[in-house]
Amino acid sequence: MTEKQHDFVFETKYWEVYLNPDQYYLGRCVVFAKRDVGAMSELTREEWLDFAELSRKIEKGFKQKFGATMFNWTCLMNNAYQEENPHPWVHWHMRPRYKNPVEFAGQKFEDKEFGHHYARQTEQTVSPEVFTKIVEEIESFLEK
Repeated sequence: MTEKQHDFVFETKYWEVYLNPDQYYLGRCVVFAKRDVGAMSELTREEWLDFAELSRKIEKGFKQKFGATMFNWTCLMNNAYQEENPHPWVHWHMRPRYKNPVEFAGQKFEDKEFGHHYARQTEQTVSPEVFTKIVEEIESFLEK
């Protein structure tokens, strides 16, 4: 199982949203299935429909609040198979992508790879205050 080592933001009936500590992509989140499910093919129809609605809310909110241009959603689960006894857990990494630099809470975020594959080895830490403001902003549009 992938550890949920991020800050909780929001939940639906079937999914939990966490903010990733690495904010190279402003608002980068991880969305975990609430139940222990190891493959996308094992998701129920209800889980897929709930995920579709959640992803609509996330994308609409990020475009309106942060100016995101598009989104990279990945469900890789490779790390689980580095263990001798793998235990994959369906989760999605959501990276909002920005054509233009964004200023948020006094910090500049710039997507230098826009239009290309997302960067894997990047890190941008933010202060605890900025992190909290990002969480609050996301909560504000997901709770509607």
